[in-house]
Amino acid sequence: MALYAIGDLHLSFSANKPMDVFGGAWEGYTEKLRQGLSVLREEDTLILCGDTSWGMTLEEAKEDFSFLESFPGKKLLVKGNHDYWWTTAAKMRRFFHENGFYHLDLLHNNAHRWEELALCGTRGWFYEEDDRGSHDEKVFLRECLRLETTIAAGEALDTRERVCFLHYPPLYEGYRCDELVDIMTRHGVRRCYYGHLHGHAHRRAIEGPYRGIEYTLIAADYVNFCPVRVG
Repeated sequence: MALYAIGDLHLSFSANKPMDVFGGAWEGYTEKLRQGLSVLREEDTLILCGDTSWGMTLEEAKEDFSFLESFPGKKLLVKGNHDYWWTTAAKMRRFFHENGFYHLDLLHNNAHRWEELALCGTRGWFYEEDDRGSHDEKVFLRECLRLETTIAAGEALDTRERVCFLHYPPLYEGYRCDELVDIMTRHGVRRCYYGHLHGHAHRRAIEGPYRGIEYTLIAADYVNFCPVRVG
């Protein structure tokens, strides 16, 4: 039984926004993902750290979910900034059930137990939101609350460790989201995995220890479209 994580699959079987147009590592990325995800076994769990599908609705993302369902093991989805298909948890779980996506579930305002780990996750917040003049204090505070909520749910599972999976990086060259880091530090989180960064932005990613937490970038094009084993 293994635990894996990867972010930013940007699947586009129906939305017609394939990432191949960016060239480089993204050329043939669907086949790369097919090969990378082939490591999964029925007893495994995979965390998907946001930007899973370009679909604008659940129906438009259906083929992308079918692709994921074709691989064995449980998949837990974290919300990304491009997951426009995301709606209420009840609607998403009903859609998954009605379409036979029995291996898909959400990591959002909740936590999941994996052996002695509590898996916690949310979208997070990034400096891009401020640079575009779209900083909304209510939205930011809501993301802080969601992080508190998922970690509290993890604490209720009474495991030896809580691991956080975010879409946005809480740390970046020239940027620190101290509010989110404070929450994780206060709750004793020791590992944080994140995505969102692509191409040249990889060079500005911050990995390794910071204030007692080990940070790891797992965006698909950064890890060569192979899920990273984290447990």
